[in-house]
Amino acid sequence: MGRLADLRRLEAQIIDASQDDNADDEHDPEGATIAWDRAQTLALAEEARARIDEIGSALARIAVGWDGRCASCDQPIDHERLLARPTTDRCIRCA
Repeated sequence: MGRLADLRRLEAQIIDASQDDNADDEHDPEGATIAWDRAQTLALAEEARARIDEIGSALARIAVGWDGRCASCDQPIDHERLLARPTTDRCIRCA
């Protein structure tokens, strides 16, 4: 959640910095454009939101007594997979 908050602040800073700037950054040979910076920040924020949703779903499964079985094939998910991807609800075969 902290990462998402940081990304939202960064997006606001990018927008604020470009409000009074009339520069044509699309043709700036010095580096990335403001549009690219904003798109990158938005993509990272969406990834952070998706991760928060995954964690919420995993916690909800645990709260109702989830037994570690695959949501697709109903076979037990390997312990090593759950250690590597604790929010997964699928075994490696069904992933």
